[in-house]
Amino acid sequence: MPARTIDTPTGPFEIVEEDGAITRATWQGGDARAESPLLAEAEAQITAYFEGARTRFDLPLRVVAGPFQRRVCAEIAAIPHGETRTYGEIAARLGKPAQAVGRGCGGNPIPLLIPCHRVLGATGLGGFSGGMGVETKVWLLRHEGAAGLLI
Repeated sequence: MPARTIDTPTGPFEIVEEDGAITRATWQGGDARAESPLLAEAEAQITAYFEGARTRFDLPLRVVAGPFQRRVCAEIAAIPHGETRTYGEIAARLGKPAQAVGRGCGGNPIPLLIPCHRVLGATGLGGFSGGMGVETKVWLLRHEGAAGLLI
């Protein structure tokens, strides 16, 4: 599967393409430099996001996971830039416990592009498994202007 690592203010970020869609992203990236039109466009959009010139991504994404994980990711993907939701709010929409939504957020295979950093606990930040953990989540929320909601 072709992959590309992008240097970002939150650390190296690797995206993986499979059959014409981004299927995985991680801050655990190495130095992948595959060439494809999709990876080039993804790099351009991610770079523009970190430069403050883009507030949403327009890329084909495919969550390779079970039905519940896909539903959680769809709910997360619908959260607008600069806004947040709680695990409980998403849980109510899905008719599932907040803990299950928390596990779904932690299992998001395409963080940043599916913005799980926008999901908060009822009384605090909640967790974040990407990058440097909660520090990365705070950085992303500040970057999007959503930090005033929690900090």
